[in-house]
Amino acid sequence: MSRKVMIIGHGGHSKVITDVIKSNPHLELAGYLDDKYDQIIYRNGLYYGPVLVASQFIKRLSVRLIIGIGNNEVRQKVAHKLNIPSEFYMTVAHRSAVISSSASIGSGTVVMANAVINADSQVGSHCIINTCAVVEHDNVLGDFVHISPNATLAGAVKINEGAHVGAGVTVIPGMEVGEWSVIGAGATVITNIPSQCTAVGVPAKMKVKEL
Repeated sequence: MSRKVMIIGHGGHSKVITDVIKSNPHLELAGYLDDKYDQIIYRNGLYYGPVLVASQFIKRLSVRLIIGIGNNEVRQKVAHKLNIPSEFYMTVAHRSAVISSSASIGSGTVVMANAVINADSQVGSHCIINTCAVVEHDNVLGDFVHISPNATLAGAVKINEGAHVGAGVTVIPGMEVGEWSVIGAGATVITNIPSQCTAVGVPAKMKVKEL
């Protein structure tokens, strides 16, 4: 029997999650919840409705949820606003993803096509491990982290809550990225990055705000 999954958010990121769900024969897409819908409708086999009806669908259809929003801060705000227990969120991975049996992945996290999560890595809840991203052995990723396409985290890297690692970034072994920081696309991180800052370039350096 297939498990029904409802995606919260109906924009670009949800399209990719839809494909992840479709790649899994034991999962079935139930529909989308987004505040652009002001009431529940049923069309072409899918439900649509506002975000705050999520709990109704858990009760009515026994669905599990995924927050399909790419922005880390918005994804966190939606999770906190809904205040739904973690067991009602689905962790999903594309069939082409490679995930070590010793890795742990939190609820609501999505692992995209051809991504890799290697041995003894810990990935938090509501994370995005995007297309072809590599999370090497012994990494620790906090909740609401986004590892963008083709980014590579070498061994024993720590990415703290809410951090965004841009497309094509490389983080060398043992480095740490602070909470809610952003690493710009293509950067190479060779030193620890503090919390709530933006770092860009090769090697990655913190951007200085213009006066």
